[in-house]
Amino acid sequence: MTYTEAAELLRRQDNILILTHRRPDGDTIGCAVGLRAALRELGKTAWVLPNADATALFTPYLEGYLAPEGFSPDFVVSVDIASRGLFPDNAKCWLEKGVDLAIDHHGSNEGFGKENCVDPGRAACGELIYDIVRQWGPVSPTAALPLYLAVSTDTGCFVYSNTTSGTHRVAADLLDTGIDYRSVNKRHFRTKSFKRLRLESMITEGMDLFDNGTIAIAAVTLDMMKALDAHEEDAEDIAAFAGQIEGVETAVTIRELRPGECKLSVRTSAGLNASAVCALLGGGGHAAAAGCSVMGTVADAKAAILDAIRRIQQG
Repeated sequence: MTYTEAAELLRRQDNILILTHRRPDGDTIGCAVGLRAALRELGKTAWVLPNADATALFTPYLEGYLAPEGFSPDFVVSVDIASRGLFPDNAKCWLEKGVDLAIDHHGSNEGFGKENCVDPGRAACGELIYDIVRQWGPVSPTAALPLYLAVSTDTGCFVYSNTTSGTHRVAADLLDTGIDYRSVNKRHFRTKSFKRLRLESMITEGMDLFDNGTIAIAAVTLDMMKALDAHEEDAEDIAAFAGQIEGVETAVTIRELRPGECKLSVRTSAGLNASAVCALLGGGGHAAAAGCSVMGTVADAKAAILDAIRRIQQG
């Protein structure tokens, strides 16, 4: 359905629960908080389902917005969730009961919702939520700040290739509400912990380059995190790091989540379809940014993703 139809559907509901994805980023958190704020302004009862994976980088945005224990919703919405595998453990029950409305911007979206509002042309799901919210009237600063978080983080502060003129127009409208966007930019784009700097050094030392330096495969292992006593917030958006190296067109970041399980992020800038690459390993996403999981060691994950890249390169 279109965003106008989604807005009308939401307007008719109450007692709403909003779901975010596993290992939540700024887009899913910002969408959930912004949507909840706007629904409350309509007089609706709406809450965000607690997400145990949320790091200290994002938990402040969720304060006062999390569903109380025992809340029983009449309508369930997912935001920025493309696949069933991205549902947190405490949200998987809604895959069986049914997600009433799925709002997303991934072309690989599985269409698991009873109704689906999916627009792959949006740089961030936050753009789509913004268009939904503004159907109900002017976007308030309370809703605008988390939506700015969503749009800015999913575009790397408007430098990723997914950024469009529409993205900038949404951001400008959000800034016009008077939000403190400077604090968001400082927190998420201009601040790094010392542990993060050391982690980047270790990643660089162990990075593999292929095809004359146009492909970079980097790994963040459990041993590296342990050696630094690093936490999840120290590794936030680490997938963007390898792509900053001059000459790199395809950047792969492997996160060892636990022994025998790795999460992979693929980002491209020169035509290789990242979603197609990750689809070969059961994942998906966007043409320029996608992800998947590999059961096995970091070495297994490196071999699997390089083979997938070669297969897509060869057509």
